[in-house]
Amino acid sequence: MDVADPAPLPAPVDDRARCLYLEILEAGGRIAVDRIADPQRPALDELLRAGLLIPDGLGGSYLAVDPRLVAETLGTEMNTEAARLLNRAERLPGRLDPLIAAYESHARPIEPASCDVQVIGREQIRRRIAQLVADCREEALTAQPGELLPGVLEASFHQELPVLRRGCRIRTLYRPRLLADPSAIRYAAAFTEAGGEIRLLDEPFQRAMVFDRCTAVVPAVEDHSRAALILDPATVATIVAGFERDWARAERVRWDLLLGTAPTRTAADQIARLLATGLTQRAVATRLGLSERTVAAHIARLREQYEAETLFQLGWLMREGGGRD
Repeated sequence: MDVADPAPLPAPVDDRARCLYLEILEAGGRIAVDRIADPQRPALDELLRAGLLIPDGLGGSYLAVDPRLVAETLGTEMNTEAARLLNRAERLPGRLDPLIAAYESHARPIEPASCDVQVIGREQIRRRIAQLVADCREEALTAQPGELLPGVLEASFHQELPVLRRGCRIRTLYRPRLLADPSAIRYAAAFTEAGGEIRLLDEPFQRAMVFDRCTAVVPAVEDHSRAALILDPATVATIVAGFERDWARAERVRWDLLLGTAPTRTAADQIARLLATGLTQRAVATRLGLSERTVAAHIARLREQYEAETLFQLGWLMREGGGRD
């Protein structure tokens, strides 16, 4: 899946040092010590620290150094430091093993279960969800009917991948608008390849997250600035039952087959596009990874809406926008 571009590196020297370096180049690449004015001393020190100037060995002047040599030297140092940090990162989980074992062996504090716990503020919500994801041991259920942002999907994938790798099951419901975003399709393909499950439901459903069927998180207000953390078993069971009903009606999609294809607005649009190419109902179902029953139900509704007599005519009418609402 796509990864965001890294933040730009800071400049090796500031503007004053850069201007002094350019002046030295204009003077032939050498500057005498006695020609450095007092206000230029900080810039001179910075160029020396960066390696862009070196003493000429005689004590009377400084020589400009090719920036390519400086870049090569700094790059080598950065690579060495990066390798050192990666080595430390790889050793870190092992060094924390005793604390991890102690954390998992102790019972979690029992929070009040008599009512919902209000979590105020988006940042607090993100932290609580991140903790619930980290603590998940069996299954996570997610219903996400809202808009999808690439940054959010990428962050979700990095949170979910360790959960999948330790054997947990993650099932997620989205609206068919997921098919309209190439980055979302790439996310779905990577997520399902890692073992996650995604289905699309072309009808309204409520946003919710359930972890190990004992803790649920649902919006407390419409703008999602407050969330309710639900611990009551009966309430959580009701949310799970609603999710299972929606999951049973939702459509499976072969995300790997959609990689590199033009995005579309809904599953119905995908079906129409394939029908217009002359594919049969069975071929459309195979291409999209949907059941024939699901495709047949879509086609029945669309033929009635567009008053189409043949499958090819239906695909053509939808593509041309010549049907009735």
